[in-house]
Amino acid sequence: MADRVVKTKIIAIANHKGGVTKTTTSINLADHLAQLNEANTVVLIDMDPQANASKHIGPDHPAKVTHNLAELLLNPASSISAFIFENTQIEGVSLIYGSLSLETVPDMIKQEDPRPNEVLKARIAPLMGVVDYIILDCPPNLGLLTMNALAAATHYIIPVESGAAYGLYGLADLQERINRIKKINPELSFLGALLVKHDSRLTLCQENERDAIAMFGTVCPVKISQTSKVNQSIAISSSLRMLDRNNKVTKQYGELASYVAERTGGSR
Repeated sequence: MADRVVKTKIIAIANHKGGVTKTTTSINLADHLAQLNEANTVVLIDMDPQANASKHIGPDHPAKVTHNLAELLLNPASSISAFIFENTQIEGVSLIYGSLSLETVPDMIKQEDPRPNEVLKARIAPLMGVVDYIILDCPPNLGLLTMNALAAATHYIIPVESGAAYGLYGLADLQERINRIKKINPELSFLGALLVKHDSRLTLCQENERDAIAMFGTVCPVKISQTSKVNQSIAISSSLRMLDRNNKVTKQYGELASYVAERTGGSR
């Protein structure tokens, strides 16, 4: 971790739907943020019990790792340094592992902590001023883990599947929860809806883009296309940039990282 004092940006990638590239976006945004400036330090926190981000970039399978996010959340006396794995598949990106045991954490937090929505914020407080970017890969629900991510975040992005007929369905519920969370995290800033699996030639994508603007007000200027390279990168545990730096989607995630850095005042 960096010895210099930095302004830490915590970015939650949130949508309670599955299959909208939350994990793909978290990994590739983290990768490109690390590449923007060699001094940047980036930590990806896998908040999903499915632990797909951890399987993708972690040095070991999540089932073999005991120092994971569930243990960190449930043990306030633990040192966070023991939970940060710096030697991941992506240079410059460290990882706090997700695990299946996260499924039981919300019930335990509700029983034991007087401020259950703010446990993550308390646990990662030692990273503030030390790490440039913390990326929170949220689970596909509106439960306590997602609420913890939004309560801890400085910024958030909502990926929206542009090519899906019901891509925006139910997202008003997410916005309602975010408005509630802003009562305890009033500084939370929206970086925009991120249109993914987008093809501007398709009428459905055009309609969803207009609807997203109407619903959210802010849409990221970068749109993410569909590519078979995503599955290839997962298969070999790499980022898109490491697999094919000239791929269109690789470049789009690079543009997204530049946009995030500009909007958050980060190093470029």
